[in-house]
Amino acid sequence: MLLEEIIKPDNVLCNAHARSKKHCIEILSELLVRSLPGVAAEDIFERLIERERLGCTSLKMGVAFPHCRVDGLESSSGAMIRLSEAVDFDAADGESVDLLFGLLVPTDLDDTHIADISMITSVLSDDGLRARLRESTSSNDLYDSLMNGCGLAAPENLQVQQGP
Repeated sequence: MLLEEIIKPDNVLCNAHARSKKHCIEILSELLVRSLPGVAAEDIFERLIERERLGCTSLKMGVAFPHCRVDGLESSSGAMIRLSEAVDFDAADGESVDLLFGLLVPTDLDDTHIADISMITSVLSDDGLRARLRESTSSNDLYDSLMNGCGLAAPENLQVQQGP
């Protein structure tokens, strides 16, 4: 899928204030359900917390990637937050987190959904893009930086190739 099909401008929040890792996940849950009618933020929050208990979803370098599977979902759906102040996320590198990308995927994963996860971790690993995301001053700016940052995030470069 294209990144722009996974995350919409309404699912991006810049300069969010969070008190803790749990509060970050709560905010992320609310963003994730904006484009999913009939899905409750509380259910997503519980699933993300369950996933986090299996192991910290921090990707290091101040970035976290909370994600979970959701029954009835047909395609991946994402949300992004840039915090105004970083919070402790129990990251392996000890760094606090200020960038979070949340992803919901269908319960029955196929190659496309696995490729979506791989694409997002790759995008978030780009040093230049992370710097641009951190410089964003509004939610629109954050979304634009994600879509256009460092060449890697340009939507035309993020299309998943289907089969041989």
